[in-house]
Formats: sequence, structure tokens, C-alpha cells
Amino acid sequence: MGAPGEMIDGRFELIERLGSGGMGTVWRARDTALDREVALKEVRHVDPAFIERNTVLRERALREARALARISHPHVVTIHQILEPGGHVHPWIVMELLPGRTLQDRLAAGPLPPAETARIGREVLSALRAAHAAGIQHRDVKPANVMLREDGSAVLTDFGIAALQGSTSLTQTGEMVGSPEFMAPERIRGTDGDPASDLWSLGIVLYVAAEGVSPLRRATPLATLAAVLDEPVPPLRSGPLTPVLETLLVRDPAARPDAARLDAMLAEIEAGRSPHVPQARTQAVGSPPLPGTRTDSPRPVAPTAVAPAPRRRPRRRTPVIAAAVAVAVAATALVVTLRGNSGDQNKDRGAGTTQPPARGDSTAPPTSAAPSPGADPIPASGRWVAMLYSEPTSSGEATRDARLATLQQDVPDTKYVLSDDYASLRPGFWVYYAGPFPDGNAALSYCAERDLVDKNQCVGRYISTYPADLDLLCYPPATAPTGTCRRD
Repeated sequence: MGAPGEMIDGRFELIERLGSGGMGTVWRARDTALDREVALKEVRHVDPAFIERNTVLRERALREARALARISHPHVVTIHQILEPGGHVHPWIVMELLPGRTLQDRLAAGPLPPAETARIGREVLSALRAAHAAGIQHRDVKPANVMLREDGSAVLTDFGIAALQGSTSLTQTGEMVGSPEFMAPERIRGTDGDPASDLWSLGIVLYVAAEGVSPLRRATPLATLAAVLDEPVPPLRSGPLTPVLETLLVRDPAARPDAARLDAMLAEIEAGRSPHVPQARTQAVGSPPLPGTRTDSPRPVAPTAVAPAPRRRPRRRTPVIAAAVAVAVAATALVVTLRGNSGDQNKDRGAGTTQPPARGDSTAPPTSAAPSPGADPIPASGRWVAMLYSEPTSSGEATRDARLATLQQDVPDTKYVLSDDYASLRPGFWVYYAGPFPDGNAALSYCAERDLVDKNQCVGRYISTYPADLDLLCYPPATAPTGTCRRD
């Protein structure tokens, strides 16, 4: 354990401790060779008897250094070098010293105005985009890991638990790494392979910055985990961030806006304008059929014509609670790091090979790839569906089939497609749905009638081979939807 005045590696003099966390302690230090001040991160010391634990901590420290070394960005903390001085169990990381305070410290004085919240959000988002482009997920975005320089600009720090693309997981059995109230639901469930999870965490940070309260924090870490998994995120009381967070804080990662769309919405707020969140659109009575509608195929059935669904089975929360309790029990044997307090089957499977130009495009889109075995193909021209859930393809086919069986308990006609086969979907997911429906409004009505929207998972979505259809998402409530509910 370091102490003020101690010399590290014969060159760096420790001056004062700046803060501590689950991974260790950060010191303000003086580089005697270059006569400048730096930040020195000392990895937390653990009893040498725990050899495996020490190895994991050391590898996490090195992972942070490698992650930061791969990113050169004004809103990501700069790393200078790694030290492995004699007499110390773990390496030290020499980093840029950031004068200022954390966003968490700033929020202790009260919430931020919308424009400032949006500016900080965009700066953190730009850091995340750079990290994601390098194959790095941060996994612990929270106010304590956002430093504010003296000029007010934000810097994202603490990549110590970043999941580097292609790296081996370092999370031990029974250990949870991250801050429960800021973790994305899918990460708590064990899915950890999509940058959209970092965007959820950023959304919670924006919520805290705007409202001054953490929406899913509860009295205990276990209760917080349950809230993140099951409880709705309370709406913001007012302000231009409201519609942005309503579209971002949905538990299905595939339904969240991507980083580019999120940045565009935050840019509008930063400029003092209302964000452009597409509103529901309606089609005039008597207008021509919507693009992609097949006049020779059976007419989609509206929700009002669907036979009443059987009595819905109660939601089974026992496995979630049992898993959470298991984590708590495992803490007695392992170090658990909870730092800080996710219509009908198409019978004409070969149809839809003739494709009209995509909306706003002058050229026809590429021909769709062959659907994956076991999936339920949708015509290339597309259909509106009620999207119930999405499972990353990295979870494997066994998980895919188990998820399908679970969803079919509530919605017997649930089907799925591989998102890679459709340009209007983000790649890398098995997308589960019911339908088809004439438009997004009808899909939302279906969701509402069957009580499928309490977890923000059931949305209207248009699935097709056209990239321009990526924005065709219709969010609940059915009575006053947001997003785009028609394909004009």
C-alpha cells in the first residue's frame, strides 16, 4: 500500500491520494524525471494467499492499460506507461492527471440544465464510440468515472473492467463487476457482447444528471439488480431529454437507437432545440397501398380480429431472484465486487424477390441473404411485427431455442429471424416477434392487449431488406406512440 512521499520505481513521488475504488487507488504524483504531475493508479492489494485473485487483478490492470493505449481521443484519459516496480505485487499505471472533479462530485450540488447534460453526454458518447470502434466495451459508465476538466469538458476514465474484443473473460464465478444501478439489464442476465449496453448505462447517467436522482437505485444491491431487471424506468418529470431517454432506456438492446442517432438527438438539445425524435405518422384514408404491400398475399389481421389470448401465465421471477440470491451467497466464499451501488408464419417463403427501390434511394437494395435454418423468413419487401425480444447470436442456438420456448408460454405464435438477414435490423441478434400487422400502431395494440409492454420490450418494428427502414420503430404506449408507426 502506497503512502505520501514514497518513491515508485525510483522516479514517481506519491503526493496525495485522489480516490479509491474496487480496482485500486489513484494518486497524484510527481514525475521527477520530467518535473510534471501525473496520476498513478495503484491496483488494490489483496492477501498474497489468494494467488488466483491477485492474478486476475493484475490482468485487469494490464487490460486497462492496453485498452487506453489503443485509444487516442480528447475525451478518453491518456495513459503514459506501465510500471512493475520491485517490492510491489501489482503494476502501477501512469496516466494523465486530470485537474477538476468527477461528474458525481458535480451532481452533489444539484442536477444540470438540459443543454449542459446533453453536452457532457455527447462527449462521453464520443469516447464510447472511439472505444467501440477499437473493439472495447467500457462496462462501467457512471458519474464517478466521468471526470470534468477545469474547462468543463468530460473525460471517460476507468477502463479497468473493459471487455476487449477477443479477450478472455476475467469475471470469476459468483463475482459481479460493475455498478448495479448503471448496468444494462442484459449484462445482469449474463449477456455481454454488444456496445448498446454501454449506451444504456450512459442513458442512466443522463437521467441522473438531469433529475438529480438515480431511477433504479434501491436500498440494497440485490434490490437494485431486481429493479434493473424488472421495474420500469420512471419518466423524467420534464425537459427535452424526456423523449430521448424514452427511446434509449428500453430493455431490448436491439431496439435502442445507435450511437449516431443518439448523438444527433443530443446535439439538438445542446443547441437549445427540441430533439428530432420521429413521431407516429398516419396514412391518409384512401391512399395507395404502402410500399412493399403484396396485393396477392393474405391481408394482415388487425389486433381487433385476433381471437382472445388465453389467460396469461404469471411472470416467473423465481429464477431471477434465485440467481441473485446465489450471487449474494457466493460472496461468503468469493470477493464480490458490487461497485457503487435487457402473425402468422409466412407461407410464401420464396415470395418477395422483386424489390422496389428503398425509400429515399435511387438504387435497389442488395438481395437478401438466405434465411438461417429454423428461422421464419419474412419477404424482402418487409412486414410490420410486434418485436418481443432479441437475443445476441453469440449466446448460441441452445439459448436461442430456450428463449423461444419461454416467450411462447405467453405468446404461442412467437417466431424469430436472424437479424443479419435483414438490413432494417441491427446485425448480431435473434429477433423474436409476433405478427404480421398492418402498421406499428396495430403491433403496439397487440402488445398492450397482452400486457407485453411492462418491461419496455414489445415494440412495433418493420423488418425488411432495406437499410432505410432501420428507423421504422414504434414505441409504446399504444394510445400515444412515439417513433415511426407507418411506412410511407
